[in-house]
Amino acid sequence: MNRSLPLTPRVVVQLLIVVVLLPGLPVLITQRWDWWEAWAYAAVSAIGFVLSRVLAVKRSPDILIERSRAFEHANTEPWDRVLAPLVGIGGGVIPLIAALEALADPAPTYSLPVKLAALAALLGGYALGTWALVENTFFSGTVRIQSDRGHRVVSTGPYGWVRHPGYVGAWLAFAASAVILDGVWAWVAVAILTMALVVRTHLEDQTLRRKLVGYAEYAARVRYRLVPGIW
Repeated sequence: MNRSLPLTPRVVVQLLIVVVLLPGLPVLITQRWDWWEAWAYAAVSAIGFVLSRVLAVKRSPDILIERSRAFEHANTEPWDRVLAPLVGIGGGVIPLIAALEALADPAPTYSLPVKLAALAALLGGYALGTWALVENTFFSGTVRIQSDRGHRVVSTGPYGWVRHPGYVGAWLAFAASAVILDGVWAWVAVAILTMALVVRTHLEDQTLRRKLVGYAEYAARVRYRLVPGIW
């Protein structure tokens, strides 16, 4: 049954936080209205989030409901009730730390060519994450077997290259954000999030092998989880 996400007060507040507050943190905290890198980061983050959801809901009208209610499902894997919020919150911690660093020392840390490369990586991360979300109509906010939605293996699009392309896109966005916003200590958050993504990928892969029909055969064909030729 096709359903749409109701715009309840809670949903509106969540959207404002994700689309306005978190992307705008660096500018709001520093009050540096001429910080073009922060504005570029905010624009890509906000537009990337909105565009990805619009494209995803066109492909699967109930995907936003699934994602918004991810923690309400009884069969969500227990370990992901910890890791999923950690990864989600981490995306806001990086710009927060970078903004506090900029308050202490506004001098640029990285050169313009490096920042432009990071901006391209940020765009690439959002593009890959969006592609994964659109291609995989079972891309929930937490790991669970969605038998209520006819859960099956998805092997098309970026899933033909690596088994967890959404996590690759997220990591690219995390790392690129630290560079664009001249972060140094922000890399501590990136490192922690990297470990969380690797652990989550490992546990998710184990879960899908055990519980999702056809996943073991898919994993035999697409050998690498995150980085082709490495892991």
